[in-house]
Amino acid sequence: MGSVGDPTAAVPAGRPRRMTLPKSHGREDPVYKQAAMFTETPAHGAAFIFIHGLGDDAKGLEDVADQFQKNNKLPYMNWILPNGIEDKDAMQRAWYRPTQFKPFPADRPELKEEEDEEGMRKTVEYIESLIDACVNKGIPPNRIILGGFSQGAAISLLTDLTSAKYGGKLAGIVSLMGYLPLADGYKIQDLRAKCGLPPTQGEVPCFLARGKKDQLIPARIWEGTLKKLEEMGLNRSAMDIHEYDDLGHSISAPVLGDLCTWMQRVVPKLED
Repeated sequence: MGSVGDPTAAVPAGRPRRMTLPKSHGREDPVYKQAAMFTETPAHGAAFIFIHGLGDDAKGLEDVADQFQKNNKLPYMNWILPNGIEDKDAMQRAWYRPTQFKPFPADRPELKEEEDEEGMRKTVEYIESLIDACVNKGIPPNRIILGGFSQGAAISLLTDLTSAKYGGKLAGIVSLMGYLPLADGYKIQDLRAKCGLPPTQGEVPCFLARGKKDQLIPARIWEGTLKKLEEMGLNRSAMDIHEYDDLGHSISAPVLGDLCTWMQRVVPKLED
């Protein structure tokens, strides 16, 4: 599961390498959709690690990758769709123990549900191993997009902010109907300090989408996410923010259309 040498180092041009994805005990292998278009130079390819939400699995997002490839959108993109582990307490697939959000904050801090920081950190480590696999194939970090839906979005944002290997180095982050976990107080700042990261983040482009009828991610959580990202040093100019009037906790055609436009901008086609 480890990589040889520094996985964040520049990757020389050359013959394309095989994508070797890591094995993880108790977890189904990711769904891998190879790029439809061959690129002579590995660094001219791209990858999207797309993480499903609570209770779903990789196959639930496979149709999105298929739609892009069938319509010849970003044909140089490799799609990696990982699987969460079955959560015995939640009795469904999860990336960490889920938290239920309420429209209004708890009256007293002690009544607030504790977030599963340990579970999140373990998941971030697994996601890092997937990024390692992309880099070992010859795709540099600045050609890799990390994103997801709901819990997958939360993990993507957290990885960008707290990964010692890849924090601030990826092409972009996608958050669909998600939120930033561990946003209260200085938890994220403390994690960054432990990893040797600076207090604030760099300008990694972010695509942030929310349905205005989403009952699972209340408006206050969404607004708190945007505020915390700014607090972490991300300017609004780096955030591509979209809110959809008639959308709940789901992905729609307009969301995918906007996402495609953004992805074409952050990882454009490069000529061999």
